[in-house]
Amino acid sequence: MRAGKKGNVRQFKKTGAVRTVQNRREKAGNKNRFSIKMQKKVVVLYALVLLAFVGLSVRLVWITRKNENKYQKQVLSQQGYTSTVIPYRRGNILDARGTRLATSEKVYNLVIDAKVMTSKVKDEMKYLEPTLQALGEYFDLDMTEIREYVNTNPTSSWYVPLKQLTYDQISGFQEAQAEEDSNIKGVWFEEEYKRIYPYGSLAADAIGFTTTDGQGSYGLEEYYNDILNGVNGREYGYLNDDLAMERTVKSAVDGYDIHSTIDANLQMIVEKYLKKFNEEYQNKARTGNGAENVGCIIMKANAGEILAMASYPTYDLNDPRNPQAMFGSRMVEQVTNANGYYEIKKTNTIIDQSVIDAMEADDSKEYDPVYLNLNYLWKNFCITDTYEPGSTAKPFTVAAALEQGVVSPNTSFECTGVLEVGGYPIKCHARGHMSLENAIATSCNVTMMKIAQMMGKEYFCKFQNIFNFGLRTNIDLAGEARTASLIYKPEDMGPTDLATNSFGQNFNVTMIEIITGFCSLVNGGYYYEPHMVDKITNASGATVKNIEPRVLKQTISESTSALIRQYCQAVVDYGTGTSAKPPGYKLGGKTGTAETIDPMTNKRSENEYVVSFIGCVPADDPEIAIYVVVDRLNAEKQDNARVATVLARSILMEALPYLNIFMTEEL
Repeated sequence: MRAGKKGNVRQFKKTGAVRTVQNRREKAGNKNRFSIKMQKKVVVLYALVLLAFVGLSVRLVWITRKNENKYQKQVLSQQGYTSTVIPYRRGNILDARGTRLATSEKVYNLVIDAKVMTSKVKDEMKYLEPTLQALGEYFDLDMTEIREYVNTNPTSSWYVPLKQLTYDQISGFQEAQAEEDSNIKGVWFEEEYKRIYPYGSLAADAIGFTTTDGQGSYGLEEYYNDILNGVNGREYGYLNDDLAMERTVKSAVDGYDIHSTIDANLQMIVEKYLKKFNEEYQNKARTGNGAENVGCIIMKANAGEILAMASYPTYDLNDPRNPQAMFGSRMVEQVTNANGYYEIKKTNTIIDQSVIDAMEADDSKEYDPVYLNLNYLWKNFCITDTYEPGSTAKPFTVAAALEQGVVSPNTSFECTGVLEVGGYPIKCHARGHMSLENAIATSCNVTMMKIAQMMGKEYFCKFQNIFNFGLRTNIDLAGEARTASLIYKPEDMGPTDLATNSFGQNFNVTMIEIITGFCSLVNGGYYYEPHMVDKITNASGATVKNIEPRVLKQTISESTSALIRQYCQAVVDYGTGTSAKPPGYKLGGKTGTAETIDPMTNKRSENEYVVSFIGCVPADDPEIAIYVVVDRLNAEKQDNARVATVLARSILMEALPYLNIFMTEEL
């Protein structure tokens, strides 16, 4: 019994132990299993974490977009940054036939980067000597100076020893630099443009020039500066950690081309005869040029287009600061007048090399005497200088009287050679019975004074304004003079002023004022705004703007204009302008002789004059007008308008066939 019980006990214990182990395993398995509730919690938690990441990503994108520039700057500021200007090309100035009068040529500045040149490779300066040797071989440089600069400024990245080199001058060095295994480093070439004037001094007054920073001075260059200039481009970027350039290029925008109305061939003809005139009279009565100034304008009578505009002395547009261009001219100086204002006055000193040397050595003045005299040279006499027009004003006086109705084509006057006005006897070289035609043809002062008295000062001043005297013509050139203060208002005009004004004395004008008004006298009465440019195009040749002839007003009627054409033809046929007539052509015109004001005494000079001739061809149906002015001829006797008529004739004899204006008379 004991043995059986004992066996049962063992079996029970064994069975119980197994069950105990199984229970423990079941409990452990139950602990490792997720309940449905727990699984849901885990899913919710995972979703919340995912949403947090999405929200963070959205926030980062929003912040980045909002502050993109700020962060880009912060990143770029911490890395190697480079920026290079891409220069624009200034637009061309072309003549009426497409010939380039001013253009821009790409040139190169030699830049030395001493930092690169002296950099070491394996503790050795591999680039210094090969680069210096190549610089000495290909360029005209002081290599001692270059070597000294590189050695004393090893961290410098910018040194420019040579500027405005042509491509031919740098191509050999570039080829050597590009060779395989070349050790020529630390030299590069900065591109820019240089203004070039292919014809040198041709049309210098009209074209003007540019300063070293590419801005226009005088003439078309200044007036159309914003049109001719473009916008610089830029190449910029940064060096990443691998020293690779991350770059962006913004291309330059080139300036527009302007197409002028100037005909280069006609301009050459005019300038040839102005130079010949100077050579004829140079040093004749005194040391110096053939005259203080000589000017000529040729204009289309029915459009206002300037075909040629020139004066003498002139200068080379490629070297405008060369003082030799002033040789033979009278020196000017800056003085302070009684009111405390600065004035520019001429002296009796004729400029030569010794005078230039003295001006350069003179440091006692507040201004630069050389630059002051160069500025005087650069001015365009045809639009900036004023003078009394003399008898070229007489057709304007007669036209105004005809328009007012105080005279008719049949009106006549008696000239006794003198007329007393305001207690002053005013002389006239003419005599006898004068019709309107005879009065203009023989240039009778007395007739003009009587006509002005009939008009009265109110109407006389009104017509001066109609003809644009005292007003700017608004020609598209920089520097046109204002003459509003140089003509009379009715309230300021006395009897003597009215009398002298009638024949072109005692008021001032510019050349461009007279020829523009004269064209309206002979073309039917239409006053065209004078202009030098008729088209603007972009760099690819597409037209940006056409500038059409612009009629501003009608000054006189067609019937009055026809009479003025008849009277002006009489001047050349049998009057004071016979020496202006080119063979085979009907020419109308008017001569002029005017006293000048002595700059020393501010009184009328008794021996210095401005003489002139203004004309139109053909006389009965004008296509062009020409105006020649000679300011204080270098001769003992200056009051002879024949010098102006002969000069005009010389120009016309060559210009008219070139312009295809056919002869209307037998030779």
